[in-house]
Amino acid sequence: MMPSIRLACLAAVLLPAAAVAEQVPVWFGTYTRGGSGSEGIYVARFDTDRGTLSKPELAAIAKNPSFLAFHPKLPMLYAVAEVAGAEGKPEGGVAGFAVNEATGTLTAKGEQSSGGGGPCHVTVDPSGRAVLAANYGGGSLICLGLTADGTLKPVVTGTPGGFVQHAYDRAGTPGLNERRQEKPHAHSVDVASDGRFAFCCDLGLDGVLIYRLDAERATLAPHGQATVAVGAGPRHFALHPGGKFAWCVNELALTVTGFAFDAAAGTLTEIQTLSTIPADVADRTGISCAEIAVHPTGKFLYASNRGHDSIAMYALDEATGKLTFLGAEPTRAKTPRHFAIAPGGRHLLAAGQDSGTVTVFAIDPATGKLRFTADSVAVPAPVCILFRQGP
Repeated sequence: MMPSIRLACLAAVLLPAAAVAEQVPVWFGTYTRGGSGSEGIYVARFDTDRGTLSKPELAAIAKNPSFLAFHPKLPMLYAVAEVAGAEGKPEGGVAGFAVNEATGTLTAKGEQSSGGGGPCHVTVDPSGRAVLAANYGGGSLICLGLTADGTLKPVVTGTPGGFVQHAYDRAGTPGLNERRQEKPHAHSVDVASDGRFAFCCDLGLDGVLIYRLDAERATLAPHGQATVAVGAGPRHFALHPGGKFAWCVNELALTVTGFAFDAAAGTLTEIQTLSTIPADVADRTGISCAEIAVHPTGKFLYASNRGHDSIAMYALDEATGKLTFLGAEPTRAKTPRHFAIAPGGRHLLAAGQDSGTVTVFAIDPATGKLRFTADSVAVPAPVCILFRQGP
């Protein structure tokens, strides 16, 4: 039997105290468009002690597999197909792959339409019964059921059903950023640890939309919404491992907003909003935020800045959920679209989409600050980094 797999593109769990260094697999989602040279999803081995990466190899041929997620129990990986025309339909898709545990290579196991254009984020609910994806271009969410072997089922129709189209509520007036907020743009979807609620950051609506999730039926029902500042553009979301707090990174405002999370009521209440950029950076033209993640100890939080090409670091007060800005560490890679904390919590890997590299940083366990290890490997147009997390 394979060990239990914890899903999350970024989340990590600490290895037991007695654990020794491992060569763990790590997968990279990429863009195959625009002459990137990528053929699909790549896999490498990461040394958890030395903090070094092996040369990545092609795991599966796929079109624009820009974001990845693991099944929590089965050797199955899911990827969005950020393209138009999946199965002959004018939408993107969600694809399933069986994982060869010896080599890390992937075998295609079917695809379903995402129901909307530009699917950019995917996650699997903790029970392993449903896959959820966010359509950036379509401004919508989809929830697809899974069979016992992890194969994707077609979407459930009806109300509630497995597809939700976001509605623009500004009466035809664009948001503060007219170019980026002209309509809904669902940018991520995450699920609470108990599987009851799903959270969608919509960049166009300046809100985190909350849904009741029925994973067994693969349906979503509107539950509520937490708003952020007008023009902030929420992008990605992270829950504290303790379950009481959550954060979204705001792509346009270059900020992180923290919330108190009431797991019983399924509500988010804003606590604090902080910049991701040092105060002495006067010219912020061309800078945008991308990824956010909480360290598995619950003591630190990180967010990435594209253009500034850095990782913002924060100390986290686990009693109040408040953050203290520690600075921004250069990624030594261009356009850090994504990053991930490796199993054991000792290292962070940053994906430079436009430099075609993945760089490695050591995490100071006392302060949470990052230190570049000088290790870097070539990966064509990396967009997502995914570790398979064990018990």
